[in-house]
Amino acid sequence: MENRIYLDHAATSPIHPEVVQTMLGAITNTYGNPSSIHYAGREARKALDMARENIARSIHAEEKEVIFTSGGTEGDNLALIGAAMANKEKGKHIITTEIEHHAVLKTCAYLETQGFEITYLPVDKHGVVSLESLASQLRPDTIVVSIMYGNNEIGSIQPLADIGALLQDHQALFHTDAVQAYGLLNINVTELGVDLLTASSHKINGPRGVGFLYVKNGTRLTYQMHGGEQERKRRAGTENLAGICGFSAASTIISNERESKKEEYISFKKRMAEIWREAGLDFEVNGLETATLPHVFSVRFPGISIEQLLMNLDMDGIAVSSGSACTAGTVDPSHVLVALFGEGHPGVQETVRISFGLGNHLEEIEIAATKISEVVRRLMKI
Repeated sequence: MENRIYLDHAATSPIHPEVVQTMLGAITNTYGNPSSIHYAGREARKALDMARENIARSIHAEEKEVIFTSGGTEGDNLALIGAAMANKEKGKHIITTEIEHHAVLKTCAYLETQGFEITYLPVDKHGVVSLESLASQLRPDTIVVSIMYGNNEIGSIQPLADIGALLQDHQALFHTDAVQAYGLLNINVTELGVDLLTASSHKINGPRGVGFLYVKNGTRLTYQMHGGEQERKRRAGTENLAGICGFSAASTIISNERESKKEEYISFKKRMAEIWREAGLDFEVNGLETATLPHVFSVRFPGISIEQLLMNLDMDGIAVSSGSACTAGTVDPSHVLVALFGEGHPGVQETVRISFGLGNHLEEIEIAATKISEVVRRLMKI
């Protein structure tokens, strides 16, 4: 279909052409195993070390604090299970939130089967965790606090630096899933006070199947991958060198463009809202404008079935997503939207997520907003 408009970058992003070229170069020219001692291995090791240094620099960390992974899910699993198992003699209490990605929530559910106790913090109407709520749930036996930086569905940004300060004198390790925030927010792990941070390549126009876990020096983890001595004996298995080089290139590109992209995406949100107001649509934007990821636009259209809206837009070549997952013909409410609105609230089934990224420009944003307006009016029989 011609004139397709992709507005689901929070799900996955198209790979940047420069990243493709970097990866082709790595595949073609840097074919050695980084663990080999001959010239091909040394060349591969040099490329791996340079990528690690670049990624570490992007979050103001040391290169030895970066472990390359297969993506956000592995990073979250490694952080939570690794921290829980390594520190269980200090306690078995873990705190997280109700709006985490399933990579965190399902890992926590697994840890509950292993005898750990999990506290799930609620969020306010803007999707933000209360410091007072966290402080009230902290216990002497709390060993891990895991709170995502920016939410993947509604874009709410959590006050990580304040949480880090709260935990400074507590034994609990502080983990954040920064998969949606990495690249678009300026991350300094020292200023945030985090011990563990997860990121993923395919959210920033890099390849799928690669990510990293930041592990602060001195942090105790039990590592689950056994085999060779790669990643300083922390993650066995030959490194995905082409993917890692691509991730590094994507990180550099998005870091250089961060401020301009943030401004552009915010302008996209304002223009869409302006078009809808001019059309007389009833809509509500979720999250605080000052504490929301710039590329995520979560909007509720009261009285509109989002599944119908999505199907109509898809037929017109516009890709957006809902806060609910349709599996085998059954629509399950989004746990994030349930936490935001409350169980049974109509907003759970009336919210659409629009997310911006590489290739989007103002003209197609206006086309998409107009098409959304037309479909909403038709569904409402305006």
